[in-house]
Amino acid sequence: MKIIGLSAYYHDSAAALLIDGKIMAAAQEERFSRIKHDAAFPNHALSFCLKHASLTLDDIDFITFYDKPFLKFERLLETYATLAPQGYASFRLAMPLWVKEKLFLKSELTRQLGPHGNRPAEEVRARLRFNEHHLSHAASAFYPSPFEQAAILTLDGVGEWATSSISIGRQNSIEKLKEIHFPHSLGLLYSAFTYFTGFKVNSGEYKLMGLAPYGRPVYADTIRNHLIDIKADGSFRLNLRYFDFATGLTMTNQRFESLLDVPLRTPETRLNQQHMDLAASIQVVTEEILLKTARYIRKSTGMRHLCLAGGVALNCVANGKLLKEKIFDQLWIQPASGDAGGAVGAALTTHYHSQPGSRKLSSPDSMYGSYLGPSFTDTEIRNRLTAAGAVIREKTTDALLQHTATRLADGDAVGWFQGRMEFGPRALGGRSILGDPRSPSMQSTLNLKIKFRESFRPFAPSVLAEHVSDFFDVDPETVSPYMLLVAEIPVSRRKTMTAAEAALAGIEKLNIPRSDIPAVTHIDYSARIQTVHQETNPLYHRLLSLFHQQTGTPVLVNTSFNVRGEPIVCTPEDAFRCFMGTRMDGLAIGNFYLEKSAQDPALLSRYEEQFELD
Repeated sequence: MKIIGLSAYYHDSAAALLIDGKIMAAAQEERFSRIKHDAAFPNHALSFCLKHASLTLDDIDFITFYDKPFLKFERLLETYATLAPQGYASFRLAMPLWVKEKLFLKSELTRQLGPHGNRPAEEVRARLRFNEHHLSHAASAFYPSPFEQAAILTLDGVGEWATSSISIGRQNSIEKLKEIHFPHSLGLLYSAFTYFTGFKVNSGEYKLMGLAPYGRPVYADTIRNHLIDIKADGSFRLNLRYFDFATGLTMTNQRFESLLDVPLRTPETRLNQQHMDLAASIQVVTEEILLKTARYIRKSTGMRHLCLAGGVALNCVANGKLLKEKIFDQLWIQPASGDAGGAVGAALTTHYHSQPGSRKLSSPDSMYGSYLGPSFTDTEIRNRLTAAGAVIREKTTDALLQHTATRLADGDAVGWFQGRMEFGPRALGGRSILGDPRSPSMQSTLNLKIKFRESFRPFAPSVLAEHVSDFFDVDPETVSPYMLLVAEIPVSRRKTMTAAEAALAGIEKLNIPRSDIPAVTHIDYSARIQTVHQETNPLYHRLLSLFHQQTGTPVLVNTSFNVRGEPIVCTPEDAFRCFMGTRMDGLAIGNFYLEKSAQDPALLSRYEEQFELD
């Protein structure tokens, strides 16, 4: 049984391929098109998935889309009708796109799918299926998990009608228990604050989360008292008087601004303490809702395990609080929790509906480390880099690992391009930029000279799974392979601040070393950990082990291989361009190592001009 799952037309389009229930390939369209959060039909991602398994669309039994457009259109019409005449401008802008593209999606998908095979359009159309949005999220969370049965919580902006759902997964079936419907949405509430603090909705939420520790939750009570009514079981209702997302062209309105007595921040302008306090406040409220909901789920279902998906599940700080509270014995979070992961969930739903029977559990899970994208042979890498003008040096695998570990220990920032590309928003040791976590300057170097992003943004540590509790305040058996849990640095590794340092506020605290791994220690002594396991990424595990041998530290700084505003690199050419256009010192790609100092100065100058380096 061969099934393609698709998500498209909203944000983070993706394609996934299942063969007999096994996830063979999955990728986001943005990695190929180089358009961040690309919402277009995932032609490139689909081509990759088919090519990976030497298939064409003619070999595919079912093609499943991740949501139901008619239900979504019903929600839009009902919302506009209920709130009319408000929202007419938004309605007038939305309708042409719906009539042209989104409403008659079966015809549009048939047209887009046609070039990927040779079957007549009516045969392609007959194989199309449509899955409910939150069921796609729930399936992506439960079916790849290592649990025979578990509770499932999905939280996002909005699907068709649902904005959050509680379900139970048992073997190969999912039973929905409860939903909260639009316009009441935790995801949209968080996005409203993302918008209000000057970040981009559907992409800047993680920036707001990273900003939160610089602030104090002084607006939390205002949020609870005026913006959202939170019940004891975690359910909630928004006060729509303060929001404009239901029918308007913005997330918030003038009442929202007046309530908070803070002006709407224009993007790229200076962040002040009020913005940091807003971030801290909405983060606290989000954590409160998640914890109340989790306690309700555990008490009402008796389930010992919890699976999570949906965009809110990418809030690793809230996930870390959930882990620390020990409400459930174990958590499993879909690494591509946003809309991209819906492609995997849609395909899995179709598989288990069409192939009833026992589900095969895998350890640690069935996402295979999320290394589901393209890879390149050394011959391909050599030919592509040589054509791009690179000066390369080939090494044995052992020599490459030893050299890379040494360069990292000496303080270099190194691009790491190995094996299959990751599926989801996190770089997990396939397409990463690495650094020494012991360096007090590494965080600012990576942010300002390589990533070209906001200075306040923290970096994540990759840590050998067998040493996780030596450097982070978690149980030794803690598993966090997808960088979706935040843990605290133990007191024994923290540095005591001086009285003058402790008196500083907000961004002033940024450059104060707070532990013996300062480059990955956020200002609240937290870190978004990735546990590295020999079973899922043996090469990256070996690199960490060698760095550990040289330095006594089984941890590396790991950030995604890209610059601000661009998707993570996909091809050797993408990696070379990013390497040449930034202050990266080295690039380990396949069995080749590139030194920045050895590259053609004229070519280097041209790339630096493209990135506007001075």
